[in-house]
Amino acid sequence: MEVLVLNGEEVTRLLPMSECIQVMRDALTALARGEALVPLRMIMRVPGASGFVGVMPGYIAPGERRDGALGLKAVLVFPANVKRGIDTHQGAVLLFEADTGRLSALLDGGAITAIRTAAVSGVATDLLARPDSVELAILGAGVQARTHVEAIAAVRPLRRVRIWSRNPERAAALALEQTSRFNFPVEAEASAEAAVRGADIVATVTASPEPILQRGWLKEGVHINAVGSSIPTSREIDTSTM
Repeated sequence: MEVLVLNGEEVTRLLPMSECIQVMRDALTALARGEALVPLRMIMRVPGASGFVGVMPGYIAPGERRDGALGLKAVLVFPANVKRGIDTHQGAVLLFEADTGRLSALLDGGAITAIRTAAVSGVATDLLARPDSVELAILGAGVQARTHVEAIAAVRPLRRVRIWSRNPERAAALALEQTSRFNFPVEAEASAEAAVRGADIVATVTASPEPILQRGWLKEGVHINAVGSSIPTSREIDTSTM
């Protein structure tokens, strides 16, 4: 049988954010109904390097609008890639037929991770953020910062986005890039506090080992997508906010 192979550019073209948000809404619903399996991922540290490999299998049962499928994502996270001008998240996604186990597709994992992660935040924001939310704060200026602007803009009528990063040059570059994509202003801020104050929605998308967000900066009713702290040594949000 033929195996579909898609590189990062092809994945990005074929998986629009708005469609991925709906796919993730359906996937999360299936998981809540017991129609999907997502075991805990296995992590392997790379000796002599700052990176690690994560292996994540998954299964979704056939449904009214979908075929059943088995999947396996191998994601490789190398924080030092920032200095090399390379995305920190690399990897691949394998798709298999649920009834035979035959390989059906090999997909670029970096592009899927970039889009899918932000799409989940889009689902959460659509369900949990106030309907009149129009101001977004992004803490971080990497790949996830870029896709989170797109995801939140897909579910709320944004009027302004403010970005902060520990690297001011990257924040400024991202703000300029996003301004050309959307019909609302995107600005780089000099501090996390300046970015967050007054925001209706906040997305933290960093690998910070210590809190970068403080409760005293947040307005009442704000919605927070805490994305970056996925390992025990990362912590983006202070205790009061939690």
